[in-house]
Amino acid sequence: MGFMSVLSFAHKSIAERLAPGERAIDATAGTGADTLFLARTLGPRGEVCGFDIQQAALKLATERLNAAREESPLALAPVTLLCRSHAEMAEAVPAAWRGTVGAVMFNLGYLPSADADKSIITEPHSSISALEAALSLLRPGGIITAVLYPGHAGGDLEAAAVEAWAASVPLHTAQSIIYRQLQRAAAPYVVALEKK
Repeated sequence: MGFMSVLSFAHKSIAERLAPGERAIDATAGTGADTLFLARTLGPRGEVCGFDIQQAALKLATERLNAAREESPLALAPVTLLCRSHAEMAEAVPAAWRGTVGAVMFNLGYLPSADADKSIITEPHSSISALEAALSLLRPGGIITAVLYPGHAGGDLEAAAVEAWAASVPLHTAQSIIYRQLQRAAAPYVVALEKK
């Protein structure tokens, strides 16, 4: 049977803590897989906000969401997609979201699309700023998941920075864990935090 993939682990961890009708954020919308997962999990009374700095990513995410809405028009939460850095999420979401968000998902690295520019990657500085913002937006019991990709150029530095940041968060603020295959140093892995 084997262990679940890092993406499945992130989704399962969030699904266990997120209730229909809540708010959630996809910090790195990419192709929209996590955005759609959040919209389905929250249902029509929920709210999702997604961020990406690339219009190409937002186009892919919109196409994925539109296809899902055609299949099940009333099953998804409303989604707002913003062409902004994930580091700007605290300023970009409505003030009422502060302290009420149930989950924030990060899938760091580059846009996993065949024709995407792989030189455009998430960077440690903006990702740490985004993680800080995400933690401030979470409700008690809310969760952050960050899928990290140390196997691409720059990914190892970002993964190390995120891991160090998560380890430095005071235990009275949030608890953090790692889900990782230990035999493959370059394999993707998850850092997750649950707010106290």
